Amino acid sequence: MSDEQIDVLAIAAHPDDVELCAGGTICSLTASGKSVAIVDLTRGEMGTRGTVAIREREAQRAAEIMAVRHRVNLGIPDGDIQNTKANQLLLIEAIRRFRPHIALISSPTCRHPDHADASALSISSFFYSGLEKIETTRGGMRQRPWRPAHVLHYMQSVPFIPTLVVDVSHVWEQRMQALLAYESQFHSTAYKEKAEESETYISNPDFLAWVEARARTYGYPTGARFGEPFLYHNGPIGTADLSDMLKTSRQFR
Repeated sequence: MSDEQIDVLAIAAHPDDVELCAGGTICSLTASGKSVAIVDLTRGEMGTRGTVAIREREAQRAAEIMAVRHRVNLGIPDGDIQNTKANQLLLIEAIRRFRPHIALISSPTCRHPDHADASALSISSFFYSGLEKIETTRGGMRQRPWRPAHVLHYMQSVPFIPTLVVDVSHVWEQRMQALLAYESQFHSTAYKEKAEESETYISNPDFLAWVEARARTYGYPTGARFGEPFLYHNGPIGTADLSDMLKTSRQFR
């Protein structure tokens, strides 16, 4: 039951949020040998389509496709992600368990209130996770304080001016395969229950075309075919090696 330090922790309000917004980045990280864990705050039980059991199976399948090392669900009520001490302690235990160097979290603004609420809960939990006098245990052992060195917001439905864009062109097919593991949520001819369930914002077939269009939109100015945008929380970003940080050439100047 000892804590394990991983490279990147991705936190999402619902199963499929991470795949939709940062799936390519995660695929690229794991392909390069980095360890990634995902924490889903809720089970998505308020969603129009699918069930908790279906979404759990889909989430595990997507994690396998992305080669994620761990995926856990905190079971916070869907539609009610409150920034309470109880919820903070649940998330702090996960943060201290995985001890990430980098954290990827929900957007601070979004059409879905859960996403902004998940962002606020994550930011608070990161701070309190670094306080020694806040005690959490795992497996009967007291956990050590921890804060990630870098926190980035992934873009959801409301655009922002990104701090950086990750080139995910080389893993685009893998990233889309992970997203489409959620047959109940996105357009899929294989999903049998779809005739009995209402179409949603993300199950419309045009939504997947928009996902690709946005990735092209943010990738193209950086010289990438597909890109995923991120907003760095509490910048600026520091570097001791400017040349190494900017070693990727831009296709267009």
